[in-house]
Amino acid sequence: MNDSTASAKASILVVEDSRIQATILSNKLSAAGYEVRTAENGQLGLEMIQQQQPTLVISDIEMPKMTGYQLCSAVKSDPELRRIPFILLSTLSDAQDIIKGLHCGADNYVTKPYDPEFLISRVESLLETPVADDTEEQELNVTLGGTRYTVKAGRQQVLNLLVSTFENAVEKNNELVRTNEELTVAKEQLTHWNQELETLNQRLDAANMRMSSDLEAAAKVQQSLLPTADLDTSKVRFAWQYLPCDELAGDFLNFFALDEQHIAIYVVDVSGHGVASSLLSVTIGRMLTGQASKSSLLVEANDGESEQRIVPPAEVAAELSRRFPMEEQNGLYFTMVYGVLDLKTLEFRFVSAGHDPPVHVQGSHAPQLIEGSGMPIGWFEEAEYDEQIIQLQPGDRLYLYSDGVPEAMDDDLTQFSMNQMLEVLELGHVGPLADSVELLSNTVQRWCNKNGPQDDVTILGLEIVE
Repeated sequence: MNDSTASAKASILVVEDSRIQATILSNKLSAAGYEVRTAENGQLGLEMIQQQQPTLVISDIEMPKMTGYQLCSAVKSDPELRRIPFILLSTLSDAQDIIKGLHCGADNYVTKPYDPEFLISRVESLLETPVADDTEEQELNVTLGGTRYTVKAGRQQVLNLLVSTFENAVEKNNELVRTNEELTVAKEQLTHWNQELETLNQRLDAANMRMSSDLEAAAKVQQSLLPTADLDTSKVRFAWQYLPCDELAGDFLNFFALDEQHIAIYVVDVSGHGVASSLLSVTIGRMLTGQASKSSLLVEANDGESEQRIVPPAEVAAELSRRFPMEEQNGLYFTMVYGVLDLKTLEFRFVSAGHDPPVHVQGSHAPQLIEGSGMPIGWFEEAEYDEQIIQLQPGDRLYLYSDGVPEAMDDDLTQFSMNQMLEVLELGHVGPLADSVELLSNTVQRWCNKNGPQDDVTILGLEIVE
């Protein structure tokens, strides 16, 4: 199917609770010429299907409120909707997955993790093969693993599922063959490596000693990315907490004056941990400076003029995405909230690049998440970003943070969650700003208990002085 045909005939609904996976798949399908809508859970997906029928549905299985199996069953049991082709994204862990798919009426399976091009080929194949009419269907009773299933499916539907299962099995077998070949080579190399192990261990001891010294030096460099002093202004106060989970972190934050009227504020979270992430964070931090220079992305010197130009946040994010493509950074990318606070108007103009949403607290009102829609820096070199504005008032507070806060895990691997974070911020609003930031930091550390946070925890709060 060419792009023009796909665009004219096919609209696809992607039902996926992972925002990042839904975005990536939507971009791939859109690039292939399809019209794409997304739903974050099965219940919302069903409502969207009933309101406007898509040409085809792609759904994850494990989702809140309604699973992919339940959504597929609801669609296939509705006479008005049952002929819509339905693809389930599954792990295909055992044979029951196939039977469950037939049981709920699915037309095809694609295994996670999947190659987007393979998924698009399955979409094209289904669109070229109409779903069977009622007269073609047969009802069969199947018992598998002690569970009895009633399967009602047409020949073409069963064939589609079997073909997709076979294709998945072939791909997994090819992966196994490649792995076995790599293991054979590795086994041959292991003999040689063992002979060198003693020498390498001696070198390793010496390298560890040098590395410890280097880590200490690198950690000091990273500290330079953090705020060094309070700003000389009576209109806004700041408070922050920074808890790296390792010697070197991927998070950093800062705030500083761009001129007498504007303050730059940001939190950056580089993916991963360790030396590579920390080096990237240092490189980025050196560019996010308020001093006009060739390397600074935040301010530009105007030739022949005394005043410098403050670069809008959207331009800053777009330029960072061009300079740091993920393919050239060993797969590393980063999220960011960067904004400029105008001390005269009290407007906070900012851009969110794949980062968790800022929290706005107005007086006695409940804390509010300010959602953004930008992609993480490095995913797409030509990414464009939209700016948002928060109009602050005296007494308002704004909190920026890294995902190490809501995603902190306890001993049972239960996440701290956005809701608990908002509850702590609401509780801390009655006291000073610094106390509220410290309360959130301490609460996250207690939640993680003896193991401590497994990700960097960064919190930056600001308050407009009344």
